[in-house]
Amino acid sequence: MTNLTPKQLDSQLGTFQQVNRELGEDLSLDTLLERIVRLARAQVKARYATLELQDDKGLVGYFVRVCLLNGEVKRVFERECGENQSGSNATLKIPILSGERVLGKLLLSDKQDAAEFTPDDERLMKTLMAYASIAITNVRLYQNILGCDRQLTQQNEDLSLINDLAQTVANSWDIKEIMSQTLSHVLNYLKMTTGEIYLRDKGGDDLRLSLLRGEHFEAFYSKNIFRVGEGIVGKVAEQGKPLVCYSLATDPRILRPAVPKAGFRCLAGIPLLARRKTVGVMTLSCKDEHQFTDREFDLLTTIGTWAGTAIENVQLQQQSNRVAVLEERERIGMDLHDGIIQSLYSIGLTLDYVKVILKEENDTENALKRLMLTTNGINNAINDIRSYVSGLRPSQMQADKTLPENIAFIIEQFETYSQIKGELICSSKTFPNLPYENTVTLFHICQEALANAARHSHATKARVNLWAENGAVHLEISDNGKGFNVDSTKKNLGHGLSNMQRRTRKVGGSIKIDSAPLRGTCVQVWVPNGEVECGEERVAS
Repeated sequence: MTNLTPKQLDSQLGTFQQVNRELGEDLSLDTLLERIVRLARAQVKARYATLELQDDKGLVGYFVRVCLLNGEVKRVFERECGENQSGSNATLKIPILSGERVLGKLLLSDKQDAAEFTPDDERLMKTLMAYASIAITNVRLYQNILGCDRQLTQQNEDLSLINDLAQTVANSWDIKEIMSQTLSHVLNYLKMTTGEIYLRDKGGDDLRLSLLRGEHFEAFYSKNIFRVGEGIVGKVAEQGKPLVCYSLATDPRILRPAVPKAGFRCLAGIPLLARRKTVGVMTLSCKDEHQFTDREFDLLTTIGTWAGTAIENVQLQQQSNRVAVLEERERIGMDLHDGIIQSLYSIGLTLDYVKVILKEENDTENALKRLMLTTNGINNAINDIRSYVSGLRPSQMQADKTLPENIAFIIEQFETYSQIKGELICSSKTFPNLPYENTVTLFHICQEALANAARHSHATKARVNLWAENGAVHLEISDNGKGFNVDSTKKNLGHGLSNMQRRTRKVGGSIKIDSAPLRGTCVQVWVPNGEVECGEERVAS
């Protein structure tokens, strides 16, 4: 057994001081452990060297080996156990300690210049492992600091996202804007491919696709209505908790096979909550294997609650506005009955009296005075009616009737007052996906078109055709009247044509008027069978 001379020991200790400085500068755990193993092997001229590093629970977290084949690992440890028990120094095992805590161990085997390791080798390795322990502890502390810094940075980014959305939500009274801003921010922040927002029908159990943004619209649009409890969307609405699916092709909750066929591998559903009730569901889909973390679910749940509350607030405000409109209409109706109608009734009595004066008394002067009063009364009534019309849209649509039933009622009135035969051709008894605003638009346009036919067309027959096709509901009103030149007459049509055009544009539809002298008139209009926005995003029925 050869022992090191004091000069050799001093040289190695000086080397270790340099090594200590170098190890302290290495902030990567992988390269640090690799350097420790190679340095230890070189210092004692061992053929094989391994290092095990334990984690906080005592489990082996790292295993570094130098010049050791996989098959030899087992033999080294077998030899370590057997020879250590027999007192042999052919294998050297040095613990890595931080105080009383074991960080790991260094194993050296097969000394190249001697049959076994010496006590000096053991002392040198213990010294090296003391330096290594300090370096390993420092690297772990540095990594913990980096981890905390990354966590704080992530939390600040999360708070920034929530703050941006909060400002948008707080300042908006438009449900479409709230949905669009929420989905846009979330998709960009989490780098998702496609997102959807479903809104729950008022008082019902259907969730309808209201906003779709991203890629592969056709796949997601293959089913755009879910019942509560049906599929991922329905389950999220039913449970009021986030759900995620990582196996879209085999999960029975995925009811749209076109989605996994389009390459999507992950889909998460987030409830939009308001007062602990689900008002909608937001889905996020991606083609990567994105593993949602607890932090992301907490963030999305917070965003879902804020968006859900904002949507419900807008809905409540809209409901309040509708109630106010109904109350105002009722008040105006009473004013009309008590004011204008009574005035017209008085005018009628006055005219009856004028007939009596002329017939029985032959008092022309008195009759003229009465007629002047009647004329003034009529003018006043006309002014009153105009003031009401300018502030109130006429509405005879019955909320408890379908669109075809309401149009049939219009045609019935049209026949009564115009003596023109009317006909309704309809492809369906109801149009369940047609939003209320689009229904009202078609009703009023039909009403205005038939009124124009009664006043101007001199027709004997009018036809109304109503049908659904290619995601739209079409309405066509035609007559066999005298017709007119569209280009030369547009400027003289007053508010009627402009109102029809304004109504269709507002709901994303279109209107066309086709007429010519002696060829009758045809008004063609279509509105989306649901609310659809063109371009980057689509709002669905």
